[in-house]
Order: sequence, then C-alpha cells, then structure tokens
Amino acid sequence: MLMGFFGRLSIAIEPLLCGIVFTIITVGIFAAPRFSPRWVNPDIIIIAPVFALGVLGCAAWALGVMLAPVRALYHTMRPIYIVDGYIRYRRRDAASSADTNGYVAVLTEDRTVACEWPTLGHVELPDLAKSALCEFTEYGGVHAIDGRATGVLPKRLPALGVGISSRKADIV
Repeated sequence: MLMGFFGRLSIAIEPLLCGIVFTIITVGIFAAPRFSPRWVNPDIIIIAPVFALGVLGCAAWALGVMLAPVRALYHTMRPIYIVDGYIRYRRRDAASSADTNGYVAVLTEDRTVACEWPTLGHVELPDLAKSALCEFTEYGGVHAIDGRATGVLPKRLPALGVGISSRKADIV
C-alpha cells in the first residue's frame, strides 16, 4: 500500500511545483513595486489575484490526487481479522444497487455477521454458506478463504504502483 501511496505522491509533485511557482509569482508581484518602484508599474498588482487563484487551483489538484491514496493508507492501519466460521453468499435484495449481483459475508462461529460487502458482476450469486477460515478487513473485503487468496490484494505491487492499470485491463 505504501508503494501505491508514494506512486500517487510522485504524481502530486506536479501540482505542488506549479503551486510553488504561482506562489512565487504572486508574492513577487506584490513585492516588485516596493523593491524597484522606478522600473515596475504599481498597477501590476491588479493581476496578482489571477496567480493566487492558480495557487488555490494547484492545491485543489494536489488534494484531489492524494485523497484516495491517503484514505486507503489510513484504512490499511486497521486490523486484519481472521475468523474461523463461515463464508456466506447471498442474492441481491430490493435495496441493492443495479450493478450489484449479490453479497458476500463473513459469519462467526455462531453465524452472526462479522462483516458483509456487495459484489459486482453479471451472474447473480446463489444463496450459499459454507464453513471456512476467512481473513478480511472491513475496508478491503475478504483477503483469503481457507488460506487461498481471493484476489482482493495483489500478490506483488510494481515499484511506485506504476503498471497496475494495465494489469487490471488484462483481467477484465
């Protein structure tokens, strides 16, 4: 997860650098008439808000790029649960969204729901429950069932997270 975070951080360097340039220009426009009043027209201050808006735009751009990876990194700090209980699949219900084909849930030993997630697909899931040793996180879903990976987590992340999207395209 850290590699993906640093990969996005490397992408966010561009808006940060642009924001720094716009900040320097904005401060320079305000400072220029004071340092060399003979060479600089004091009316130049009129265009400073344009560059100040550029600073705000770059800050919003950087936050937009980093919001999802920071949230995902925060969620990876949560515990990974291992439950010796049941895995349950069930059909969609009346409250399900259109792109959901059912739900998968991890049940405890006494069959209470530990956590449940909607699934995506074209084939509706059957109503089925079977005993299993499940590893899961609330945010990420079921990572492994009886020691076999579910594919929620990749086996290996490429350096800085570069190349993940092309690998996803091969799967679909």
